Amino acid sequence: MQEKGLLIVLSGPSGVGKGTVRKEIFSQPDTSFEYSISMTTRNPREGEVHGVDYFFKSREEFEELISQGKLLEYAEYVGNYYGTPVDYVRETLEAGKDVFLEIEVKGAKQVREKFPEGLFIFLMPPSLTELKNRIVTRGTETEDLINNRMLTAREEIEMMHLYDYVVENDQVELACERIKAIVTAEHCRRERVEQRYIKLLEAE
Repeated sequence: MQEKGLLIVLSGPSGVGKGTVRKEIFSQPDTSFEYSISMTTRNPREGEVHGVDYFFKSREEFEELISQGKLLEYAEYVGNYYGTPVDYVRETLEAGKDVFLEIEVKGAKQVREKFPEGLFIFLMPPSLTELKNRIVTRGTETEDLINNRMLTAREEIEMMHLYDYVVENDQVELACERIKAIVTAEHCRRERVEQRYIKLLEAE
């Protein structure tokens, strides 16, 4: 019997560095996760590539997918939709591969309701001051948008109790090491492996 893959959900407030941490994890040669690319209606940032960083969709296209039930989760955030295509996730988990999602906090809450057995990791900034500095340094946001993101970030941090683990993103490399260590430990959790070893006893 093939063991199902593990759904790994990385989330946290906007600007905390989810994308940077995810890219670092996937740049490492020993990473075996499958990355589930999110869809969004926001415009690409400089350097972002369709089908690599996101699937960029029009608002009309996105709303059609919502009506068809084709999204595992979706949320509207600062005027744009973000979501995760459901078919790819289910098929990959059934094939025994781990799926890595990097999504917004509201989306992670929806995934938790549908996949309670998933592994939910909250990426935390060292401080709110540092979080604001990271958003400002992007140079892509107006002052109003920055303030909106900071208000939203406070609300999102209050939802930390919905997660299994919290990882501080003080240094990207250290955050990656912590996340990979958590995934390794989860694969050894008794509830996940017990049936496999009971079957070994039965085979004797």
